[in-house]
Amino acid sequence: MQTRNPLLDEFAKLTTGAMGLAQAAGEEAKSAMRAQTDRLVAELDLVRRDEFDVLKAEIAALRAELAALKPAAAAKKKPETGRSTGAVPPKDAAG
Repeated sequence: MQTRNPLLDEFAKLTTGAMGLAQAAGEEAKSAMRAQTDRLVAELDLVRRDEFDVLKAEIAALRAELAALKPAAAAKKKPETGRSTGAVPPKDAAG
């Protein structure tokens, strides 16, 4: 036959209450940490991953277009043959 010990019953109730309190405190800490992290992310004005990927693709396309346009721009900038290199010609003694 089993006997009930009131001391053990009270200890079991106290332990159960402490575990519930610890679990509630853990949930509260988790939600506080999540709120703090969300606030920090909002303050830093971070970019979402999908926005970053779209912008990265646009930059890659612009770089490819720029690489294609560079030879044409370089051909237009080439000095014509027979022209001086930009040095100032000497003045005539008469003029």
